[in-house]
Amino acid sequence: MNRFCTALLLCFLSHLLVVGQSITVDVCVYGGTSAGVIAAYSAKMAGKSVVLIEPGRHLGGMSSGGLGATDIGNKQAITGLSRDYYRRIGRHYGQPEQWTFEPHVAEAVFNQYINEANVPVWYNYRLAGTKTQDNRIQEITVESASSGSPASNRTVRAGQFIDCSYEGDLMAQAGVEFTVGREANSQYNETLNGVQFRDKHQFPDGVDPYVIPGKSESGLLWGIDTTKLAPNGTGDKTVQAYNYRLCFTDDPANRIAITRPDGYDSTKYELLLRQIVKNVPKELTWNLMHFIMMPNRKTDINNCGGLSTDMIGANYDYPNGTYAQRAAIIRAHEQYTKGLFYFIGHDPRMPKHLRDEMLQWGYPKDEYTDTDNFTPQLYIREARRLVGEYVMTQANCEGKAVVPDPIGMAAYTMDSHNCQRLIVRDANGVPMVRNEGDVQVGGFPPYPVSYRAIIPKKGSIQNLLVPVCLSASHIAYGSIRMEPVFMVLAQSAAQAACLAIDTRKSVQEIDLSTLQQRIQAQTKRLVK
Repeated sequence: MNRFCTALLLCFLSHLLVVGQSITVDVCVYGGTSAGVIAAYSAKMAGKSVVLIEPGRHLGGMSSGGLGATDIGNKQAITGLSRDYYRRIGRHYGQPEQWTFEPHVAEAVFNQYINEANVPVWYNYRLAGTKTQDNRIQEITVESASSGSPASNRTVRAGQFIDCSYEGDLMAQAGVEFTVGREANSQYNETLNGVQFRDKHQFPDGVDPYVIPGKSESGLLWGIDTTKLAPNGTGDKTVQAYNYRLCFTDDPANRIAITRPDGYDSTKYELLLRQIVKNVPKELTWNLMHFIMMPNRKTDINNCGGLSTDMIGANYDYPNGTYAQRAAIIRAHEQYTKGLFYFIGHDPRMPKHLRDEMLQWGYPKDEYTDTDNFTPQLYIREARRLVGEYVMTQANCEGKAVVPDPIGMAAYTMDSHNCQRLIVRDANGVPMVRNEGDVQVGGFPPYPVSYRAIIPKKGSIQNLLVPVCLSASHIAYGSIRMEPVFMVLAQSAAQAACLAIDTRKSVQEIDLSTLQQRIQAQTKRLVK
């Protein structure tokens, strides 16, 4: 080995020590989401040793998992490495930057970052245990996500930890305060939190909830809850609906037909038929679902209407669930989604023009080739949320409260998908099906996100940053929770971790102006 190679090896080992099934690094990033990749890249390019742990087999989270139609609002709010990501996507398509893209292209760009920085990634490993002492995470233990066997366990010791998971698992295991669900409006002096009974993504009036219309003794149709509708603004523990963002194609040369899935149950879609009877749509788009076109004749399909791709009410146990419980919830969402599209295309009760339109679409042969061409990433719109040193609220979104410690900008509408599907009564006392929880209120300019919203409270864990499950009320989180913003906050988190290491301070004590200077300097150096 020549001197140059020896020097490089010694330099590497001085930052990263591996002993058996244990590793010691400067920064441990948990969760290979879009935020996780950017955090790992940012920290490594700042000269720190890093390990990225991803429970699945792919990087990028929702950005490579089907959400190719980037939600942001005002793109000028997106800066730093996050903006660089969309410029790299653009270069692939021969454009200065690109905000709509195919899943495999998105994943390839995330892999570019990892390869350029030479970040080690532990795929298929998930959190199994966390050891804390003196308000610091000392180490975490991870296990094989496929076997769960203790023989496969590995231990990571690090100076700083960054939780970039959609679930906030590291945050929770470290004992940091968090919340799940919707706060009452009174808690943070808001108007759009808690129960919100509105007309968007709603059933038409008069859709009967019973198996045999008009006969309550026949039982409720699938997916309807018996909970009584509470007054607007009431807090609860419900969670806005999850779904899959579907990549389909109508290119016959690249199309795989949508076939009857395992566990198919047509009764899950009876409400769709009743919805259509009230108002027969001319086409699928903007009536039963939202088709957004991606390059190369592909789609990003999202929820739209009373019954669509959102599986309302099926995710309440997900945020705090065990791995087995989550796997069952994910599987149920997959069966529901695959069944919905099969139902639309094949059930003879569906209008023929809608069946014919649906049959034009199928799974792309060149996407998700290791998971039968169906995305492995469920859209976890919201799970746990940190209760940190500062809580972002509706007032921040609307510009009525402006934080003094900004580390990035958010710009999207305050957005929540429906949380409940209930029975309500019309003016004559007749029961009907209605959804509850959808909010879409915008019209405000970009606003700053507080550094204190990504760190635990003072007196809590001192070496943890949480840029994804950050500290925000339910309705404020609905505006912040966009993939480009997660990447912006992740770069800030990574630089905060590096600064904390360099100054030997807690994440609560670092100097904000120095942090902002470091973020700007790295952006200037790396973003072209």
